[in-house]
Amino acid sequence: MKLFIAAGLLGFLFFVTSCSSSRKTSRKTVVPITNAQDIKSTVKIKKKVPVIIINTRDLSGDEVTDFAETLIGVKYTYGSTIKEKGFDCSGFINYVFNNFNVRVPRITVDFTSVGTEVPIKDCRRGDLILFTGSDENSGVVGHMGIVTQNKNGIVEFIHASTSRGVMISGMNSYFVPRFVKVNRVFKKE
Repeated sequence: MKLFIAAGLLGFLFFVTSCSSSRKTSRKTVVPITNAQDIKSTVKIKKKVPVIIINTRDLSGDEVTDFAETLIGVKYTYGSTIKEKGFDCSGFINYVFNNFNVRVPRITVDFTSVGTEVPIKDCRRGDLILFTGSDENSGVVGHMGIVTQNKNGIVEFIHASTSRGVMISGMNSYFVPRFVKVNRVFKKE
């Protein structure tokens, strides 16, 4: 009985922490931000997360991002890594990397210390972009995506959005206060 309760509790905790941006938030008008040079993280990380190594072998960020873009329109489902059911944000990242047999963490917060941090102004296609969830003051990574472009300082990323499923978004007044950092996991450009 104790084992059953412990397993249930672990399952609940996994489900609750997989992508914390899925909590419903009030709709505000979002304003596009046009220059990554002006974006600085104000988030203070409050949870120490161990470094995790992701072995991307000889994959490039372009290859992985090209595949991710084929998933645009897949619906959002909290806690899911299954395309037919839909994805949450970390489930989407999991599905994309698993397509290339690359093991990555399952929950968003575990991506806090992967790869090498790069300034957002220097991000490139395939880099992982990390945000807090709906609470910009949480100090915990709770949402993420893959950078699809950084063109003249305009950064866009693909992610699983609670409102529209897998989509490409730009940095705007919703994401900028939640921006934590960009991590590079690919060796090849």
